Amino acid sequence: MAPPPPPKSRGATQGINNAARIQFFSILLALQYGAQPLISKRFVRQEVIVTSSVLVCELAKVLCAVFIMAKDGTLRKVYKEWTLVGALTASGLPAAIYALQNSLLQISYKNLDSLTFSMLNQTKIFFTAFFTYFILRQKQSIEQIGALFLLIVAAVLLSVGEGSSKGSSSVNADQILFYGIIPVLVASVLSGLASSLCQWASQVKKHSSYLMTIEMSIVGSLCLLASTFKSPDGEAMRQHGFFYGWTPLTLIPVMFNAFGGILVGLVTSHAGGVRKGFVIVSALLITALLQFIFDGKPPSLYCLVALPLVVTSISIYQKYPNQVKKKES
Repeated sequence: MAPPPPPKSRGATQGINNAARIQFFSILLALQYGAQPLISKRFVRQEVIVTSSVLVCELAKVLCAVFIMAKDGTLRKVYKEWTLVGALTASGLPAAIYALQNSLLQISYKNLDSLTFSMLNQTKIFFTAFFTYFILRQKQSIEQIGALFLLIVAAVLLSVGEGSSKGSSSVNADQILFYGIIPVLVASVLSGLASSLCQWASQVKKHSSYLMTIEMSIVGSLCLLASTFKSPDGEAMRQHGFFYGWTPLTLIPVMFNAFGGILVGLVTSHAGGVRKGFVIVSALLITALLQFIFDGKPPSLYCLVALPLVVTSISIYQKYPNQVKKKES
């Protein structure tokens, strides 16, 4: 009689549970990434003040993170060990950068095709690699450099295509360029810088993803509130009110975006950049599918050419990381 199979160890069981959790978070994040542009475009009216939606989103992130930390029992420990200097060192500058980035993305949402926006937004991977090299000295393999080149080619194709396919009106073309393409590209640069700073902070300060979310949301919100004293958004809020242009449906994309912010931290901390790369690829396909289903608009020729370039470049970048050669003794 054959002996019974040995029982699974606690470590193996925990590994299976962790893999299932990562898979679940990744699927949710892919859905959030893919659907966010369409949801924002559908439920956020043009009159909505960008700063107000960003501030409400940051508040929702803080509440979600505090609730989760309280539920898993880490809130009290973090509260006892937390210091203002440590928080500002780890999260201050990235938070201010992300606040500006989010505002630019909100502007771009309203002025770009959803799939084009999603593709252009992927150039943040190039800028992340660029700033990671200068801040953390992480080199790229030859394959990764080629993948980043493909990504830039795709971004140029989308910029030219989007600028030339919106009719003959120069006003329309200028609006797409200055309020659609340029904001999302600048946001990608800021995203790359902030991501590299966050990676440095997590390695040095060992901050949890939830704590980083809380700190960065609070600091970023304070920066936004300070900017309202001189910004057009601040003037609009004083003249029309904080929730000008809002409807009950406006809360849907705002809360959805906040949920995505929590998921980004979870996927990155538990699975790293490789899994996040697959999430981004999946999100692009989800955006294209949802745009066709709900808007009845097939991708343009430029998008059809650029989409495989984006997918291929991200896949190559994640598959062929730089290999550090071991020194022979």
